[in-house]
Amino acid sequence: MNRAHPGNDTPVRARGWVVTDDDAAIKDPDEWVTGDEPWTAAQRSYLGTLAREAGEELPDELTKRDAAKKIEELQARTGRG
Repeated sequence: MNRAHPGNDTPVRARGWVVTDDDAAIKDPDEWVTGDEPWTAAQRSYLGTLAREAGEELPDELTKRDAAKKIEELQARTGRG
């Protein structure tokens, strides 16, 4: 939802905020309130896929924060990002 309506440059309104392509809607994992919690099943699954493609092994446990950072790293290495 970080896009203007197709064919027009009017920003989309999302929950009272004006959101445009230039806005950074992704919060830094270091600022996540839940960053110290164990990684989610979705993170674990996606990281498994990325790790296989990158020829890398994953640790048994990661925090949500560390998993998010690892996803970004492996996306860049595998060209999926």
